[in-house]
Amino acid sequence: MIFLVKSVSIKYYKELVTVAEKKISPNLSESKRSFFKRFYWRDYVVYITFIIVFITFSATLAQSGFLSSNNLLNIMRQSAIISVMAVAMTFVLATAEIDLSVGSVAGLASVVTAMVIGKFGLVPGILGGLCTGLLVGFINGTLVTRIGIPSFLVTLGMQGITTGAAMWVTNTAPIPISNSTYVYVFGSGNFGPIPSLVFWTVIALVIGHVVLRSTPYGRQALATGGNEVAARYSGINTKRIKLYTFIIMSTVASLAGMLYAGRMQSGRYQWGQGDELSVIAAVVLGGTSMFGGKGTIIGTIIGAILIGLINNGLILMGLSASQQMIVRGAIIILAVALTGRKVQN
Repeated sequence: MIFLVKSVSIKYYKELVTVAEKKISPNLSESKRSFFKRFYWRDYVVYITFIIVFITFSATLAQSGFLSSNNLLNIMRQSAIISVMAVAMTFVLATAEIDLSVGSVAGLASVVTAMVIGKFGLVPGILGGLCTGLLVGFINGTLVTRIGIPSFLVTLGMQGITTGAAMWVTNTAPIPISNSTYVYVFGSGNFGPIPSLVFWTVIALVIGHVVLRSTPYGRQALATGGNEVAARYSGINTKRIKLYTFIIMSTVASLAGMLYAGRMQSGRYQWGQGDELSVIAAVVLGGTSMFGGKGTIIGTIIGAILIGLINNGLILMGLSASQQMIVRGAIIILAVALTGRKVQN
């Protein structure tokens, strides 16, 4: 009797184990499929491209000093100002808007800062430069959110206005900056072993990443760009979010102009001209969607450094300016095409 009970128990136990294994195995395979489905390689195109370009230049330009510490720091310096503006542009594109005035705002802010420092001193000069961006951003945001003019047209028009204003007040002449403290902090100094421009990049990276991922404003900006109607019905003031975004963008652009002024030790309307294209390219390369709803600050910084890396490597290769433009444009188009394929699908 006891033997029969034990036999039945063992048989029942084996049946339970068999059934459990059949149930668990599909779940494990489903979880694996789910993992690989979530891991979409196009989201990491900027990192893959960066590694490939870096290895290629390291192998081909080793004798030209590409891997020297001075050259690597030079790449970081050259990418710093674009990186700072690209962090703010990430928020603009994440809300499904665009700002084409950032380069000209940087030039105007550099001029205002230089002029005010010359007349009133360091602190008023810094405040004057930042207020320039605040004013331009407020005008851009108001025209877009209150009047309903597309941001492309508003910022394209503002690009001409700010460039013309900077040329007018300076008569196209550079305004020198002799304040050593300003020059040291905003471009030419070092904080320990770190150049001040790289320090500003790190600050922008940390603040931008925290704001985008860990604050209500960042989440609402992504929601606004992802589906503005749904965001509005969920209680988000989408117009206010976009207004704040344009103000932040222009203020950061004015900071970039101040960095140009510190590095060049002068304010000039030409500082920042054409930077809007590099800034937008860096953001899109980094994985931020131009259709809104998606953004990554770390990817943006990598995208900006990648552009600086390409520029530096092509110069060391001895290519002419026209050849550099062709190669650089081809690499950027290829990387952006690979990144954007998922969105199109």
